[in-house]
Amino acid sequence: MALSVFRRPLADTFDTTLSLPSSWYLPDTTPFARDIAAVANTQVDWRETPSSHIFKANLPGLSREDVKVQVEDGRILQISGERGKEESYDSDRWHRVERSRGSFVRRFRLPDNARLDEVKASLENGVLSVIVPKFAPAEPRFAIRDVDITD
Repeated sequence: MALSVFRRPLADTFDTTLSLPSSWYLPDTTPFARDIAAVANTQVDWRETPSSHIFKANLPGLSREDVKVQVEDGRILQISGERGKEESYDSDRWHRVERSRGSFVRRFRLPDNARLDEVKASLENGVLSVIVPKFAPAEPRFAIRDVDITD
């Protein structure tokens, strides 16, 4: 006869959550989770080409007025914005809220080869593109000089 560590079937352990308020075990339904999701859901790609650093951020539904791109001291590129709340009335009954809302901020330390005074940004079809040109790499100098040999 096998002994069981559990006094009741394992599946019964999880059945107790069904009687709890949904906000206890479904964190995406809490206001805090929806607000924090605005930050977590702001996806940014950063790639480097021979001539520039290119950042692409998915910002569906946002306009240019909702987004701010800044270059701070210390070579920091900051992308920030606000996803507004959906207009709601007392007579409305929400069945599901999956789109995030609230403020978001993404920060990236730019490398030394970034031309901070030439950064450009554009927003098209919900995708923010930030282009940071690079300084041309310094040409290696191979100077030859004679070294005297002493006794």
